[in-house]
Amino acid sequence: MELLEQLSHCIEFGKINQASPYPPDMKGQDGADELAKMALDQGIGANDILQKGLVPGMEKVGVKFRENKVFVPQVLMSAKAMNAAMEHLKPFFQSGEVTRKGKFVIGTVAGDLHDIGKNLVSMMIEGSGWEIIDLGVDVSTEKLMETIKANPDCVVGLSALLTTTMNNMADTVRKIKAELPNQVILVGGAPLTDDFRKEIGADFYSPDPQGAVEYLNSLVA
Repeated sequence: MELLEQLSHCIEFGKINQASPYPPDMKGQDGADELAKMALDQGIGANDILQKGLVPGMEKVGVKFRENKVFVPQVLMSAKAMNAAMEHLKPFFQSGEVTRKGKFVIGTVAGDLHDIGKNLVSMMIEGSGWEIIDLGVDVSTEKLMETIKANPDCVVGLSALLTTTMNNMADTVRKIKAELPNQVILVGGAPLTDDFRKEIGADFYSPDPQGAVEYLNSLVA
């Protein structure tokens, strides 16, 4: 298996580094950490490592998660493996050698403190080559507006896990769209539906992170 395929395999199965005991059948083998460094040492470009190693691995995880073939703990292991590899690529992002597809601003809406769904979406989207600006939980409309204005051309993702905070999401979307009608807004969270998305005027809803990844990638294709 060539190096970038191996790296992709480590991301898919959550093999962080050589010391990591998970998954058991890869015990003692190099993980994403070592392989990303090895790839750079061999002169493989940072962009290729991202696009041909990390992105395909995270994509497979996203599809498996959508199909209920893997669950949250496995996705978190994959994200840790991806982050270990990303550490080696950071200097290349900063130097501009590797370009991101765009900026994705994400947060859980005001009044809601749930972050697992938001974090999963962030990891998947970062794994597909976007820069993430994570505003955390209980995010006010004002804070979102400030961030959007500081990052023109960004795409916004809003999450809500409570039926009570869906009203806050509706409020936030309407206020953003009133001031910035062309702002692209994605919404997600357990109680949401596509009908609710239409009703509040957001641009896209997905019941799973992979749907959000595919939609974002379609914007820059």
